[in-house]
Parts: sequence; C-alpha cells; structure tokens
Amino acid sequence: MPDTADARRKDTAVDAVTIQVLRNKVASLVDEMHYHFYRSGYSTIIRESRDFSCVILDARGRLITPPPMFFHGTVYPHFVGRILELYAPEDIRDGDVFVSDHPYEAGVPHVSDMGFVAPILCDGVLIGFSGSIAHKADIGGTNPGSTSANSTEIYHEGLLLPPIKMCEGGEYSTDIERLILANSRQPDLVRGDIRAQIAATRMGVTRMQELGARFGADVVIGAFDAILSGAAEELQAAIRAMPDGVSTATGYMDDDGIDRDLAVKFSVTVTVAGDDIAFDFSESGPQAKGPVNLRPSMVEACVFYSLIGALGPDLHFNDGMRDVVKFVYAPRTVTNAESPAPVSSYQKANLKLVDVILEALAHFTPERAIAGSGSSGSLLVNWQQGGREGHTNLQYEIFASAYGGGAGHDGASMVATHLSNLHITPIEILESEFPCRISEFGIVPDSGGAGEYRGGAAFRRRYELLQDGLVVRRYDRAKFPSTGIMGGADGRPSRFVLVDRDGKEKDVPAAGRFELTAGEGFYLEKAGGGGYGDPSKRDPEAIARDIAEGYVTAEAAKRDYGYEE
Repeated sequence: MPDTADARRKDTAVDAVTIQVLRNKVASLVDEMHYHFYRSGYSTIIRESRDFSCVILDARGRLITPPPMFFHGTVYPHFVGRILELYAPEDIRDGDVFVSDHPYEAGVPHVSDMGFVAPILCDGVLIGFSGSIAHKADIGGTNPGSTSANSTEIYHEGLLLPPIKMCEGGEYSTDIERLILANSRQPDLVRGDIRAQIAATRMGVTRMQELGARFGADVVIGAFDAILSGAAEELQAAIRAMPDGVSTATGYMDDDGIDRDLAVKFSVTVTVAGDDIAFDFSESGPQAKGPVNLRPSMVEACVFYSLIGALGPDLHFNDGMRDVVKFVYAPRTVTNAESPAPVSSYQKANLKLVDVILEALAHFTPERAIAGSGSSGSLLVNWQQGGREGHTNLQYEIFASAYGGGAGHDGASMVATHLSNLHITPIEILESEFPCRISEFGIVPDSGGAGEYRGGAAFRRRYELLQDGLVVRRYDRAKFPSTGIMGGADGRPSRFVLVDRDGKEKDVPAAGRFELTAGEGFYLEKAGGGGYGDPSKRDPEAIARDIAEGYVTAEAAKRDYGYEE
C-alpha cells in the first residue's frame, strides 16, 4: 500500500532555489512529453493540429505547470479526483494507467478527448500523477469522427469510458483496447494515438521518479505545495489591486445546432471585494438540446484564462488559483449541464464564454480590455469512397480565426484564438493525404472590425471534393459577430457556403452536417475580430499599411475611416 502525500506531508523546509529548480524541471518535462507525443502521433489531429496536452500533477491531481493546451489544465483535478473516489490508496500502484473519456465522470471536454493518468510513486510514496488528454479520430457515435453539430444526447457522441485501469501493474489491457477499437471507424489511427499517448504519460512517470530519487519524495511534495501556494498568493495580490465592484456581461451564440431560431445565452456576474473574487454564471441560459453545453471544468478554464489576460501574463497558472476564486452555478444550465446533455461542440461555447468574461472583467481593468474574437471551429470530412490510397478516409481540421483589437494593438489575424495553441493543417498535407483540392486560402479583406486598433482579419478557404464526402462543420459567429468595444465596429460574421458543380453558391448555417458529391465543394470564411476605439482616431500610416497588405480595401478605408490615398 503506497503512502499518500498527505500522510507523508511534513513541514519540510524547501529552499527557494530548489523550488524553482523543480518548477523548471517539471516545465521542461511537460515540453518533452509534448514533443515525443507530437512526433509519435498517427492522426493529423496529433501531428498537425496538436490537439492534446501532457501534464504533471501533485498527489491530489492539482496541476503544477500549465500545458500549451490551456483549457485541458482544469480537467485533471476532476479526473484524478474521481479516480481517488473510486480506488482505495492500496489499489493505486506503480505501473497503473487510468483511462477515461467521460465528460461527466472525468470532466474531459467531450467524448472525443481521451485522458490517461498514471500514478507516480517514489519509494512507496504517491508524489503525483502524470497525465495526458488527446482528441481521438473516432470513438463511435452517430457521426464519423465522433464530433457532432446536432447531437441531442451524449450517447450520440461515442463510447463512454468512466475512469478505469488501462494498465495494471505495468500490464497493458488488450481487452480494453479491443473494446475501444471495436467502437471506432478508425481503429488503426486510434490504436496508434492511444499507444503514443500512454508512452508519453509513462515518460512523465519515469522522469518524475528520477527527480524523486534525486531530491527525495518529501522535497518534491513540499516544492509542489510551495509552487501551488505561490500561484494562489500571486493571484490574491492581483485581485487585491482591483477596484471593488460588480460587473455583469452577457453574450449569445447563434444556436445550439438543433433549434436554429433560439440563441444560446451566456452570462456572468463578477464580484470583487478586497482579495475575494466570485464568478456567478447562474443567469446563463438553460441546458441546450444541442451539443454546446459545458461542464464546470471548461468554465473554470475560461475564468482562469480570462483572469490572467485581464490581470497580466506574469501570473503563474496552476491549481493553486482554485483556492482564490469562487464559482457559482445554477443547475441544468448551459454552463453547468447535467447528463445526458450533449457536449461535442463545447469549444465554440468556450470561446463565446471567454469573450463574455473578458467583457465583464474590462470594468475592473479597462487598460487590458480586448474586443470580441472570431472564435474557433472544426471541419470533418468522411470520404465515402475510401479516401486516397494508403491514407485514412477521415479528414479532420481545426481552424483559426482572428483576435479583437485592444488598447495599443490590432487584433492578430488568421490565428487560433483564446485557450488553445492549435495549428491549421497545411494545404500540402490535405491535398497529399485526402481527395480534395484547395483552390483558395487567404485573408478576407475588411473582415476585421474598424477601430483605432483594427480587429484581426479572418481567412477564407475553398475546397473542391474529388470524392463523395460527408462534411460536418462546427462553428459560430454567423448571427452574432465579434463585438467591437470602446467605439470600435463589430467584425464581419462567419460564412459557410456550399458550391455545386455549376458554381452556384448557397449559404448554409455555420454548423451542420452536409452530404456532398465529387465535383461539388464549399468554402468557409471565419469571423473577423472586433475593433477597438473610434475608427476616426486610427493612424493614417496604419491604414495605408492595411491597404498595402490586403487587410483593408481602399473602399472600406474611405467608408470606415474617412481615409483617401
């Protein structure tokens, strides 16, 4: 039976240098785990989009240093917390690896995100966990790729795995693997990604055991406690510097994918009093029929991300911050959904919620306010005639858009916005591995909202299908574009346009499922970022540069800025 960190925790004095050395060691290890997983992944989701995270946690499942995929960081305490509820200490052994993809049991974002967690024991002491979460190419459900714009219950979204042991005492369960693969339309991709992910997770265990042997279990435990409490103290000091007050903000998503005429409401009230801060989401809309619901783990990610953005990037994010922030939810709302509510399209809900939280926080820190972003989204094509020879028939992409402008800076263009550091799949990869032709990929002029500081520009990407394909599109911002602030204009809304063989175009909802045949196509335009400040105050040299670089047309410059060359 392993000792727990709580049982072994002593008033061990760990000096500041050792604490910083261990902090940097853990951060470096997380980078190493990420690199090896990225280089070992089978699917384009891993090796191109990099939709995964690797972490090191303390013995309670608390995050020590954040992963590049920020919003995964808040999942792990829920995942490990559930493991600790289900398994007695003596049943958590060296060589074990736990798996779950259950949003309601483990707090993962959606069923496609499979998490693995392995205990780290040093001389019989449980000093922490190594963990990873990664999107899987297909885990069953009604849609190929397991992602949906119109599921109505979580059972439509794939095979649900509560926290269970995938490996026990170092022995890999081929039975569980066979069960997972039997439910997947892409078993080879899923097998390869699972094994790469477990290898990266085990690497974290091995490296941390080496650190435990070098420094001692008590020192590692003490350093982790100090790192966590340090982050809490930093955040509390930053909150103390904020003015007391109450601020409320509300925003809307286009729809939930089912009821096209019903917008989805997100609302937050932020209360600051001394060094206390509370985020109340009780006035958010009711739990949605469609897959845009959020679990608290995702709401927490949105809050901590927004707090760091509003208060300053020097804050160290880890789970010590949880001790400082209060969360308030109402039951069965879109920000606190209950099973079996679907959650597949959670990310576009996350990004709307971030904009709403940032708007509320701008009341307290106006100097760091930022206009609304263009959100993110995904595209899936299941090639009905098998795809290109030697490659999978499942094409999955994650798209960027644009940031809103802020005080002293324009919004960034054609980049992933908020919470993640995802990558756009290159055209060369798409055309070499899948039966499609990309005929256009570039900036959409005038898509960024006008302002003293312009919103970032969106992009357009145009596809021609060389085989029949089932297309699943998940996005937002067609009805409610990115909002401008401080007198800035809204960004241009998003578009998704089907194109038939004769070139006839048809605008369709930003999210949906479409069956297309070879020779047909589509193009998508992401939403532009909102503008910041009065457009009449924009520097004429900046406007001239925008025209020269294709961000703004001469006509729009005259209309929106009163500028003539």
